[in-house]
Amino acid sequence: MTEARLPLRRPDEGRWIGGVARGLSVHLRIRVDLVRWAFVALGLLGGAGLVLYVFWWVTIPPGNPADALARERPSTWTRLVRPPQDPDAAAVPPRRIRVADIGIALGLLAVAVVVLAQRSGMSTETRWYVPVLLLLAGTALAWSQLDARRSGADSPRVSRLRLVGGLVIAAAGVLLLVGQEADPALLLQSAVAALAVLAGVALVLAPWWLRLVRELGDERAARARESERADIAAHLHDSVLQTLALIRARATDADVARLARAQERELRTWLYDDRSAPGTSLAAEVADVVAHVEDTRSAPDGSAVAVETVVVGDCIPDETTHALLLATREALVNAVAHGRPPVSLYVEVGAQDVEVFVRDRGDGFDLDAVPSDRFGVRESIIGRVRRRGGDASVRSSDAGTEVRLRVPAPARDGSAGPAATTATAAGRQEEET
Repeated sequence: MTEARLPLRRPDEGRWIGGVARGLSVHLRIRVDLVRWAFVALGLLGGAGLVLYVFWWVTIPPGNPADALARERPSTWTRLVRPPQDPDAAAVPPRRIRVADIGIALGLLAVAVVVLAQRSGMSTETRWYVPVLLLLAGTALAWSQLDARRSGADSPRVSRLRLVGGLVIAAAGVLLLVGQEADPALLLQSAVAALAVLAGVALVLAPWWLRLVRELGDERAARARESERADIAAHLHDSVLQTLALIRARATDADVARLARAQERELRTWLYDDRSAPGTSLAAEVADVVAHVEDTRSAPDGSAVAVETVVVGDCIPDETTHALLLATREALVNAVAHGRPPVSLYVEVGAQDVEVFVRDRGDGFDLDAVPSDRFGVRESIIGRVRRRGGDASVRSSDAGTEVRLRVPAPARDGSAGPAATTATAAGRQEEET
């Protein structure tokens, strides 16, 4: 069994700038220095590496990949097991480079380059200094809200103000940069046309954006419900289930023990089992048959009974498996009433047939010695299965009794197999009778 690949996240440990290279190396299971050199090589080819890095920096969520994998496990694995937490993690916050700090550093670096160029006597145009600085300042202000939102430092209203303010400052810088020698009327007309194009693009992308926001909200709500359900399951396991198990183990009254067992089984099924729709799982129907026998029958000494059940495989039930379940229930009732514990049930669903074994540890009996007017074993068990195109046999000795039942497995589409179809009419008439 191969180990599951860690989700793509930007971890705090081992990052240099944004954690993109570190996250890709963990996700792809390669060395982080190879990923960093790949970004450098792509950056020299027209700046593709820089564009990819910035894109993944924005789109890849931050976090620990191991924790993300633990949250993505099936809910039945994590309802009682919480991911381990490092006690020192909260005491020492990880070092993180903010986007705003990077923007300020780039702006200061650009100013330093211009100053050095002027000091060295190079001819430089000073008209584009202010527009470029405005563009860098607006970009830094807009991107700073990303770190502020993730750290929880700003409210959503302040973050929106940061974004709008950055866009306005950056737009002013762009207009000053491209329209230094242009006619103001033409510049205004071009700005209005650009805004119209942006508004049209926003209208086209609005449905997609709204759907994305709704899906994200639904996913967050589902995670919150799953976390709450896990806490409830843990609390019920530590309190109610343990109490019911103790009552069942120490009860002297069979009725009390049966009631405690029934409630414990129902609660465990609700908490831990993935409940299937009625008529879609043979294994679920077998569990219902066993629960019915345990809740309604008692051992010869009056004590509560427990059936050791093992089910291998599953299929969609049909009329043939329904008859098999009825025969299985009769065999379990006989094992409980006339045998001795432990009573066991083994069900195996194969590609060609479905087999059932019911065993007890009683004194056994002679099937030929059973009076002819007793139809429990001959008709309710053996005859019912054979009329459905299956086989049934009973082996009994001093060490106990074993009932073996076999019927053709249902087809993959849920219809009856060929052998079962030939006996369907007789079986249905027998069930109605």
